[in-house]
Amino acid sequence: MNTDSQTFPLHRREVTKALLANRDDLVVVAGLGSCAWDITDAGDHDLNFPLWGAMGGAATVGLGLALAKPDHRVLVLTGDGEMLMGMGSLATIALQKPRNLAVVVLDNERYGETGMQKTHTAFGVDLPAVAQAAGFQTVGTVTDQAGLVEACPVILGDSGPVFYTIKVQAENLDFVLPTNDGTVLKDRMRKALLGQA
Repeated sequence: MNTDSQTFPLHRREVTKALLANRDDLVVVAGLGSCAWDITDAGDHDLNFPLWGAMGGAATVGLGLALAKPDHRVLVLTGDGEMLMGMGSLATIALQKPRNLAVVVLDNERYGETGMQKTHTAFGVDLPAVAQAAGFQTVGTVTDQAGLVEACPVILGDSGPVFYTIKVQAENLDFVLPTNDGTVLKDRMRKALLGQA
């Protein structure tokens, strides 16, 4: 197992742009930290909901949106550190079986917000195997560009819940910050999903 994630060929922001390239009405929940910056770098959008706190809560926020809006595809894009903190949410998602939900972990095997310490995935914790054991029917791991091309239509279109880990290079990137005003983020998504009234 290669645990030197600085040598992984995929770059998180390129992966994010590939996932969001033809997003239409895709709802995107981003775990706090790097994933929030990544979706903003790909283009801020009213259907982006970047978390500024609540570490471990991205998947459950995505579950709530998926259940409330079954006519919208919901993508949770989060990091390995955040997902490790919220692994119990995978069991709840598997029990609820939202057909419109995909959870994608950008796994650089590092805690990017606190100094790039190795996470559990650097030592062999297999998040897709955890998701499969919880009851997800569709799981996968992406390690290269060919795998990403193959996985994108599954992530964005297959009946869920879907879980993928995408191994990305550990790198320090410039911040591309969304607004940190929770009321603005909530209100703009509400209007985008429900209309002005």
